[in-house]
Amino acid sequence: MSPRWQRSLWLWSGILVGILCLVFLPFSPVIRWLATGMVIIVCVIGMWRAGRQPATELTNLLSDGLPPEKYRLPVVLVCGNALPALFGTGTVQQTAQGCWLRVDDISTLRQFTRQLLWQRPEWAKQLAVMVSVDPQAHADEKALATILYELRWQMVQLRRDTRRAVPLLLASTVATSLTDSPLWLSQQHTQAVTLWPAVTQPETLANWQRMEGNAGQPARIKQTLLFSQINNWVAAQVLPALQARNDDVACISPQQVILLQVPGLSSLKPASLWQHWLSAHTALTHASGWHPAAHADGATLPFPDFVLVDLPTGNGVSSRRRALRHSVTLLTLAAVVALCCSAWHNRQLLHRVAFDIRHYYDIAMDDYVPKANAVDVLRQDAAQLDDWFRNGEPLHLGLGLYQGERLRLPLLAAIKSYVPPPPPPPPVEKDTPKTVRLDALSLFDTGKSDLKPGSLKMLVNALVDIKAKPGWLIVVAGHTDITGDAKANQVLSQKRAESLRDWMLSTSDVSPTCFAVQGFGATRPIATNDTPEGRAANRRVEISLVPQADACKATATPDSSND
Repeated sequence: MSPRWQRSLWLWSGILVGILCLVFLPFSPVIRWLATGMVIIVCVIGMWRAGRQPATELTNLLSDGLPPEKYRLPVVLVCGNALPALFGTGTVQQTAQGCWLRVDDISTLRQFTRQLLWQRPEWAKQLAVMVSVDPQAHADEKALATILYELRWQMVQLRRDTRRAVPLLLASTVATSLTDSPLWLSQQHTQAVTLWPAVTQPETLANWQRMEGNAGQPARIKQTLLFSQINNWVAAQVLPALQARNDDVACISPQQVILLQVPGLSSLKPASLWQHWLSAHTALTHASGWHPAAHADGATLPFPDFVLVDLPTGNGVSSRRRALRHSVTLLTLAAVVALCCSAWHNRQLLHRVAFDIRHYYDIAMDDYVPKANAVDVLRQDAAQLDDWFRNGEPLHLGLGLYQGERLRLPLLAAIKSYVPPPPPPPPVEKDTPKTVRLDALSLFDTGKSDLKPGSLKMLVNALVDIKAKPGWLIVVAGHTDITGDAKANQVLSQKRAESLRDWMLSTSDVSPTCFAVQGFGATRPIATNDTPEGRAANRRVEISLVPQADACKATATPDSSND
């Protein structure tokens, strides 16, 4: 997938997970924001990593001749010998069966693949590698072994990068004068040995030897012997370097071995490994036709397209389509998680409100305080449900799973069944005496006990609350200061109290039994007698209501003799 679409997927997944964390997942607010912050950090790191181009020195190596990203046929990376004969000066060669890409240096195979996957990320599953190892192009066995070990290490790295086993094709070409056209011999683990005299016409080796009668059989037998020697050389010099056990680098096995005979090659070594092999293992080294003709030139070689039918192909899906598929998959997963969380939240709502209703009914109606608290909780639940009914339920309870409507009627029925406690009884009036205090000098002249004519209005206003009633005694008490004789003061206070009682009897229908008269003189001061103000406060007349069971009762019925 291209980096642009990878970054888009990271952003899309971050948005979905952020919505889940903030709205649907049953976390506390602090955990929600912490989780959202972690999601943002992970998405930023993922977008940054997806946008990085792999460090490579092969920036301009690939041309614009690459097929489009939705290309489905196999893509083979070709390295090793005879690359100019295959590609000429180009890098990309596209045929009807697949695409061939040139890798000039085996040590850059991994970098080349990284850059290729950067441009065509959907090609990872259809990649293959073909290495050309020509015995006539090498003169040093150790140098060849080093190249093969480097190939082995590069293939292991490719397996790690692509997370799959990349198929390896092993090709070995020998120039000989026994043929005037390329002749391939294909060997696979799962199929018999197949000879390809033409790209589209495979034959078994036995049928090929019997073709064209007896005249061509000697030359074909020589070619068969030559194929046998090439195969022996590959088995002795090439395959051990790829398959020998090594603790540092895993072994690799070619999926297919392709042997090729051509009239001539451009990269022939004078004392090649092929000549050493023939001299060491056969006496036919100088047999006619085993080496190319002196005038043979290295012509352009065709690609072995017949091997492409056994290589993996792609699915033809572009990065855009793959990103859309992944985005739909992420959206589906997020929707499933959101539905599960919404179901959980609705379940919690049902349990909470049902518990509140059950708790309300479990409390006795005469248990006033707990019952009032329980109904307050129900009213809060009802207010919340009513708000959701008017304005819409919250998203974490929605998605078609909202259960609040099922709770409104039982909740309202429970609230309606509540009977408030009776009002508290009125406060009982305490039987405390009520006292009206009057200034004696405002009512009487100095030393006198007769009421002043101008004092009546003050008496009426002051004695409004003093009303006789059964069970209450009206006590009239007179008081003086310490000025003068104490006995005279006591008599004066008594007479003043009697004068006030007599006035009250004359102005109302109160029974005389409702009154009690007392004269205390200067014995009960309420202020100091050392100052004029204190002595004025002590000269007073007090009228009090005192509870008494037999007060204000009728003295006697009227005398019948007077009728």
